[in-house]
Amino acid sequence: MSAAVFLDRDGVLNIEAGYIHDVADLQLVPGAAAAVRQLNERGYFCCLVSNQSGPARGYYPVAHVEALHTRLCNLLYADAGARLDALYFCPYLSPPAGGSNPELACWSTWRKPNTGMLVAAAWQHELDLSRSIVIGDKATDVDLAHNAGATGILVRTGYGAQVLGGRYQHATRPDYIADDLSAAVAWILGNRAIAPL
Repeated sequence: MSAAVFLDRDGVLNIEAGYIHDVADLQLVPGAAAAVRQLNERGYFCCLVSNQSGPARGYYPVAHVEALHTRLCNLLYADAGARLDALYFCPYLSPPAGGSNPELACWSTWRKPNTGMLVAAAWQHELDLSRSIVIGDKATDVDLAHNAGATGILVRTGYGAQVLGGRYQHATRPDYIADDLSAAVAWILGNRAIAPL
């Protein structure tokens, strides 16, 4: 079983832009593609795990999220030859939280900080969650990591600086704080305790 790096999408891989209605508006965080390529070269399983409540809110269909992910993968490859080994996202949102599409307005074990996406990835790809890392810009990403027994890194991009300043979500205790994905990957690659194999 190998270690994975689970990557949040908005604010980590691509620039935080709210609900992206135009696929062309998805743009990479500077240096993100090169950072993913470094993980690829070192043998980490790179996996997207993202809450995407737009479909549950009725903003756009699930197919639009998939189109955004196609663009994301194309940009990563075009910029640095980087790849994501698997992509998981949660389109569900409970009615009290704003879910209005009757097909998707529900509670889900896949919605972070619940561990459903990580458990599914571990089962399908033979991953060791205890040796894996979650990188995100929200307290719920760190909570996800700890709920799954993984290492949690909070980046300052996206909402990260607001989380650290107490202005978004709730207080959290990441295992490491990085300026961006590039800095997070540099820390991972320098830490022999979380080697990929």
